[in-house]
Amino acid sequence: MTQTTLAAVVVGKPALNIAIFLVFVLITLIVVFQAGRRNRSAADYYAAGRSFTGPQNGIAISGDYLSAASFLGIAGAIATVGYDGFLYSIGFLVAWLVALLLVAELLRNTGKFTMGDVLSFRMRQRPVRAAAAVSTLVVSFFYLLAQMAGAGGLISLLLGIDDDKNTFFDGQSLVIAIVGILMIVYVLVGGMKGTTWVQIIKATLLLVGAAVMTVWVLGIFGFNLSGLLGKAVEMSPKSGEKILGPGLQYGKTATSKIDFVSLGLALVLGTAGLPHILMRFYTVPSAKEARRSVVWAIWLIGIFYLFTLVLGYGAAAMVGPDKITNAPGGVNSAAPLLAFELGGEVLLGLISAVAFATILAVVAGLTITASASFAHDVYANVLKRNAAPDAEVRIARRTALVIGVVAVVGGILANGQNVAFLVALAFAVAASANLPTLLYSLFWKRFNTTGALFSIYGGLISSVVLIIFSPAVSGPPKDGKYTSMLHMDFHLFPLSNPGLVSIPLSFILGVVGTYVGSREVGAERGYAEMEVRSLTGAGSEKSDTPVQH
Repeated sequence: MTQTTLAAVVVGKPALNIAIFLVFVLITLIVVFQAGRRNRSAADYYAAGRSFTGPQNGIAISGDYLSAASFLGIAGAIATVGYDGFLYSIGFLVAWLVALLLVAELLRNTGKFTMGDVLSFRMRQRPVRAAAAVSTLVVSFFYLLAQMAGAGGLISLLLGIDDDKNTFFDGQSLVIAIVGILMIVYVLVGGMKGTTWVQIIKATLLLVGAAVMTVWVLGIFGFNLSGLLGKAVEMSPKSGEKILGPGLQYGKTATSKIDFVSLGLALVLGTAGLPHILMRFYTVPSAKEARRSVVWAIWLIGIFYLFTLVLGYGAAAMVGPDKITNAPGGVNSAAPLLAFELGGEVLLGLISAVAFATILAVVAGLTITASASFAHDVYANVLKRNAAPDAEVRIARRTALVIGVVAVVGGILANGQNVAFLVALAFAVAASANLPTLLYSLFWKRFNTTGALFSIYGGLISSVVLIIFSPAVSGPPKDGKYTSMLHMDFHLFPLSNPGLVSIPLSFILGVVGTYVGSREVGAERGYAEMEVRSLTGAGSEKSDTPVQH
């Protein structure tokens, strides 16, 4: 079935779909405007005045984390490659144990607004903050690519807009631009408080919507999971029973098996280095609430990923992998197509509105994180040195505008890629550039500024360069059709995900840089204060001033 024919079948009543979207956008804009009216200080804009409880923040974290990759990308991956697609869910969930055990409480006790606060606590302020800001901006950019690509695919399915690869700006590109405009409005008006409430609303809608679809699918098959899986095999003639076992995507060659190990390493370690997730820990009043946030998030995220297993195989059984891959939006269309099979245009519109809410909420969270990092770390502490809070917030808002434009252009280039795969690239960059430096700063007394710079820039540069020269960005055509971001082949690195190389390299560079650089007495003395503060929380509420050098 061609893209145009399937789109005509699916769209049905585009006016209904648009109306549902507009209702959601209107409601969230009202919430954002109300929250924005209560922004009085930089703490309000960046950290929502630290006014959210652990459960509230846990729901918001799950809203931030359950992005287009989780709902659209993973469901599509399971529907087309089966078990190998579910491995994304496993990796994303296990990663929260790392975040809970290693960074959540310690980060809340030692920082103020951004990851740069923690990394520079006992280091030389200006170079480390600049490096942290660069890393935050790059990771956020890669994550934004996935959300924008998901928006283009989703709306193209709803409205029957095909992606014209011969032009840079087409119907799907217009959709991506609209998403960019909306996210800028959310951030400029509502700040972190407004963005958090949007996350809470979106997480609730997403969990309820996924639960309804899961029960509906299981009910059709008499709540018999074996019957569902059997039908998925029947509707997947190209893969057959292989769709139920490992190896359909990552088990064909030795390179693909190594690529899977690289992917798993990035997924498990990436969450603890994601700036927009780390920044959420500052929206609660204490480290205890930060821990509660993560516990709530783990439960909600774990339940949702169980839903994706049923949704993915349900889409394979009721829609079929061929129809999914040929639909506008490709594999990212699996969940909306399943909704159409279950409840027609009404359920399609509702579920797609939830997915759209997912995208808007996540891009808003990413944008405020990236803009806050630039304004707080670069402008206020590197360029101006102790800038006034009002000026800092003003720069953050201007930065959000620039980030919005860059995200739109990048999203147009990445349109058509599986969003779960794109997010995995962001996880690889985060795990390479941020996590080693965070862990060394929190747990290694000898660690110094040179080690931090080696680790951040080394992990960042190596991961980005390997991505640029990987099959993800360029690669040979498959079945006469390019599947990479750029429709050309200049790849030099065989793995699609660089984590297996760039993450260990960053840890090694942190050690090398520490011993190459001179011993910093102030940094080692600051470690004692940082250790007490991170483990006990003593002083974290009354002083946000880091050790100066």
